[in-house]
Amino acid sequence: MTAAVGEHPVVLITGAARRVGATIARTLHAAGYDLALHCRHSRVELDALIAELEALRPLSTLALQADLADAERLPELVAATLARFGRLDGLVNNASAFHATPLGTITPAQWDELFAANARAPLFLAQAAAPHLAARRGAIVNLVDIYAERPLAGHSVYCMAKAALVMATRALAVELGPHVRVNAIAPGNVLWSTNEIKAETQATVEQRTTLGRQGSPQEIATAVLFLLRDASYCSGAILPIDGGRLLYV
Repeated sequence: MTAAVGEHPVVLITGAARRVGATIARTLHAAGYDLALHCRHSRVELDALIAELEALRPLSTLALQADLADAERLPELVAATLARFGRLDGLVNNASAFHATPLGTITPAQWDELFAANARAPLFLAQAAAPHLAARRGAIVNLVDIYAERPLAGHSVYCMAKAALVMATRALAVELGPHVRVNAIAPGNVLWSTNEIKAETQATVEQRTTLGRQGSPQEIATAVLFLLRDASYCSGAILPIDGGRLLYV
């Protein structure tokens, strides 16, 4: 049985426990959204975030835990959101996998991992969510990357997976219009990478952005809110939030 439809719009966010995902969650929650928040391994962090948000507005969140590489679990995330809130107004495909794959060392397992998180899961979540989003005239926001537009040395599989998500964004905008808007955000450097091989250095960020600085997770979250709530005549767009990084070689 589906829950009664609540008064607040509802968004499902993947990879919501930490970093950019948690900032997106806090920003949408402050804007009046109820949230279904997904994590893979970061359950301690997710529970802490949910406790924080519940203290501000009780009964406004739902915790979801799943490995997005398990395609059979993806429709369950949408179903659980509907069972809890009775509606779905937005989907934010934020979860990602990122690691280097230097040519000559690439394995099929690395291909599968990077494409599962960055391309396959967003598509199948969108497919499961589509009829429910259409009923609410809702929206999808995908988190892609500036390196979907040009290659990053040593990260070919990651770049290819994010490029696939860019095309999925545009294709879904065609498939799901006019009732569902589908857009993407291509972040530049907003957090220093925890990987040993960093995509950007401080010098690169300062010298190769028009704004001469690193961005912030809040700037990404503000753009997500804009695309979900305010960009009513925007679909199929890839919005770079990169400080002008794409203008440089």
